[in-house]
Amino acid sequence: MAKQPEALATFAASAKNAGKKPKDIGLEATPKTKAIPTDPKKKNEAARKVLREGVLHKDQGADKAVDALPDRTRTKKA
Repeated sequence: MAKQPEALATFAASAKNAGKKPKDIGLEATPKTKAIPTDPKKKNEAARKVLREGVLHKDQGADKAVDALPDRTRTKKA
């Protein structure tokens, strides 16, 4: 079964294309739009820190945790 393109990469490309999905991004992932493997533990840690900061209004290290994750919009190399 074919994989779908990375959703955030598709959203980023759409935002850069006047809000419309570029024609070169189809329903199946290409090497350019394939999902980026990420450690689920790191994603969970970053999400937890972001949520804690929102509730506690105190620095919980969310920025550093998020920056350690791959850039899913593909604007830079991870």
